[in-house]
Amino acid sequence: MIRALTGYSTTHPWKVIALWAVLGVALSALTPTLFDRVTQNQAGDFLPRGYDSAAALHIAKERFGVNPDATTVTMLVARSDGEALTAPDRRRIEAEAAKLAKRRVIMPREDDGPQQFLIPDRSQTPRIAPAMTAPGGSFQLLSVELVGNRADKGVQGVYRTFRDAARTRFAEAGMRTGFTGALADTVDTIDSRKIVTTVGSGIIMGLIILLNVLVFRSVLAALLPPLAVALIGFVAAGAVAGAAMLTGLKLDASTPGLINVVLLGIGIDYLLFLLFRFREHLRERPEQSAREVAAQVSARVGAAITSAALTIVAAFATLGLATFGQFRSMGPAIAVAVLVMMIGSLTLLPALLAAAGRKMFWPSRTALRPEPGVGRAARLGALVTRRPLTMLTVSVALLAALAAGLIGIHMDYGQGGSAARTPAAATAAEISRALPAGVSDPTSVYVAAKDGRALTTDRLDGLSRALSEVGGVGQTAPTVLNQDHSAARIDLYPTADPQSRQARDLASGPIRAAVARHTPAGTTAHVGGTPAVVADISTAVDHDLTIVFPVAAALIALILLLLLRSLLAPLILMLSVGLGFAATLGAAALLFQHVLGEPGVGFTLPLVLFLFVVALGTDYNILIADRIREEMRRSGTARAAVARAVRHTTPAIATAGLVLAASFASLVTSPGNEQIAFAMTLGIMLSALVVSLVLVPALAALLGRAVWWPLLTEPRAGNRSARNHLPGGNR
Repeated sequence: MIRALTGYSTTHPWKVIALWAVLGVALSALTPTLFDRVTQNQAGDFLPRGYDSAAALHIAKERFGVNPDATTVTMLVARSDGEALTAPDRRRIEAEAAKLAKRRVIMPREDDGPQQFLIPDRSQTPRIAPAMTAPGGSFQLLSVELVGNRADKGVQGVYRTFRDAARTRFAEAGMRTGFTGALADTVDTIDSRKIVTTVGSGIIMGLIILLNVLVFRSVLAALLPPLAVALIGFVAAGAVAGAAMLTGLKLDASTPGLINVVLLGIGIDYLLFLLFRFREHLRERPEQSAREVAAQVSARVGAAITSAALTIVAAFATLGLATFGQFRSMGPAIAVAVLVMMIGSLTLLPALLAAAGRKMFWPSRTALRPEPGVGRAARLGALVTRRPLTMLTVSVALLAALAAGLIGIHMDYGQGGSAARTPAAATAAEISRALPAGVSDPTSVYVAAKDGRALTTDRLDGLSRALSEVGGVGQTAPTVLNQDHSAARIDLYPTADPQSRQARDLASGPIRAAVARHTPAGTTAHVGGTPAVVADISTAVDHDLTIVFPVAAALIALILLLLLRSLLAPLILMLSVGLGFAATLGAAALLFQHVLGEPGVGFTLPLVLFLFVVALGTDYNILIADRIREEMRRSGTARAAVARAVRHTTPAIATAGLVLAASFASLVTSPGNEQIAFAMTLGIMLSALVVSLVLVPALAALLGRAVWWPLLTEPRAGNRSARNHLPGGNR
C-alpha cells in the first residue's frame, strides 16, 4: 500500500501536486464556515448530564432560554468627575443602554477579498440589562450579552466595535466606562500583545526557515516544507470539520488552532526525514535519475512515517474514551488530521521530490557532494558508543532531576485569565472593592419542580435563606421564576474571584451541601456557574487520566511491538519516553508552580503533554531504533552499528526536533498558552536531543544485538545491502 502510494506519486508528480493544490485552496476558504457549525463555546456543555453543573446548565437552557453560545461582558458606568450617580444620571444610563441595545453591531472585516464573504458573520444586536448599583452610587453595572466564543476573531471584533461605541456615547454624557469578563480580558490581552505576537510569530517562522537554509543551504528546501505542510493542513482541517459534521461531534473552539500547530510540527518533521534521505541517496548515486531516487526513498522512509503517524493517531484516538467532552472530541479530531498529514506525506511530499529533483537543493554547490567522514554527528556517535554507561547515567540523571519537580505538583483549573494589568482586570478590581467579586460571574442555583406543583418564592425562601448564610457568599439575589413557574434561579455572588480555587471549593462544597439539605420536597436543585463547572471538570479530568494514560501507552507499545518485532526494544523505548514525559511535566511544575508562584500547572497539561511527548517523542525513537536495527544487520560490532546509526540520523532528528520545538514555541504568543508552549518545546527537545540521540543509543550499545531479542541476535553475513531493503532511517 505504501509503495503503491509513493510509486504513483513519484511517477505522476504534477497530477498529485495539482490535486492537493485544488483541495487545499478550496478547503482553506470553506473551513472557517465548516468549523463554525461544529464548535461550541461553553465548557459545561462538554460535561455528561450526570454532573451537577451540567444538569444546572440543562435547566438554564430548557426552562430559562439561556443561550449556551452567549458570552457576558460586565460594563461599569460612572461619572467622569468621580461623584456619586444621581437620579438623572441613572435615567441617562438607562436611556443610553436602551439605545445601544437596539443598535446592530456590524462585524468589522479586515479586507474586502472574496474569502471574507466565507467567514461567518458575527454581526449582532447585544442584549443589555441592568445588573447592580454599587453602594453609595459610585457606579452602575450593566450586563452585555454577545453570542459567540471569546476566541472567535469575529466576536472579538464585534466586542471592540460595541465597546468603542459605548465609550463614545457615555463620554458625551460626561461618564466613563469600564468593561470586564472573559471576553473583555481576552481582547485586552490580545491587543496588548499584538506587536509581540506578530513579531514573535514572524521570528519563529523565520528561525524555522533559517534552520532549513543552514542545514540544506538551499532556498527551495527551506521554503518548501512550511508551504507543503500548510497546503496539507488546509485539507486536514477541512477533513476534521467534515467528519465532525457527519458524526455530530462538537469541537472546542481551541481545537482548530491546536491542530494547526500539531500539523505544522509533524508535517515538517516528515518532510525533513524524506529530504535528508533523498539527499543521502543523491550523494551516493549521482548517476541515478532523481525521480527513481525519490521513489526508492519515499517507499523506505514512508514505512517509518506511517508507523510514526499511526502512533500519534492511536494515542489521540484513546481520548475518545474520555468522559470530558472537550477531550473526547479533541482526540479523534487530531487523529483525523494526522491521518490526512500521513497521506500527504506519502503522496504530496514524494511528488514534490520527484518534480524538483536535484533542483530541490539549488543554489547550493555543496549540498550533493559526499559528506565528510568526521563531523559533529559522527563524534556524538563515537562518544555514546565509547562511553555508553557514562552517557546513559548523565542523561538519566538530567531527566530524573527535572522529574523531581513532580513532588508537590498541583493542578490549576483556572480558565486562563490574564495576570497582566489589562483594562479589564482594572475594572474587575474596581468592582470588587465595592461589591462581591462574583457579581460579574455569579454562581447560580437552579431549582426545578418534579411534583407538578408551580414554584413560588415563598416555597423557596428556606433554600434562599440557607444559601445566604453560607460563608463566602457575599450577597444573594432575589429568586427569579421562569414563565410557567416550573423552575427558579437563585444567583449567588461569592466574595472570592470566580476564577479562583476558593470559588470552586465554595461551589462544590458548602453551597452544594446547603442545596442538598434545604431543597424543598418535590423539587430538584443543581449548582451551576463557572466555579461549579470547573469543579466538575476537575473531577472528570481526574477520572479520564486513569483511563487514557494506560490505554494510550498500551496502544503505542503494541505498534512498536509490531514495527520492531522485538520484545525488549519496545519496552526500552516506552520507558525512555515515559521518563522524558515525567521530566517535562516536572520542569513545568518547577518553573510555573515553584519559581513563578502560580497555583499549579494547567489541568489539561498532563494529558496533552503525555500524548504529545510520548507520541511525537516516539517518532524520533522509531527513526533511531529502526536505523540501529538496520545497521546491526550488517557485519561488525554492535557498538560500531550504533555509532553509524547515530551519525546518520542525528542531522534529521536534531533538525526535526528543533523545528517542531519552534512550532510549539509559537504558542507562547497566544494568551493562556504559556505553560503549554514551554512544556511542549522542552519536551520535544528532550525527546529528540537527549532521549533519542543519547539515552536510547547508549542502551543499545550496552545491550548489543540482544536488544532485538528474540529475532535479531547475530549479523547476517554478507548482507551489506540488506539495509537498502528496510524501511525508515536516514543516512
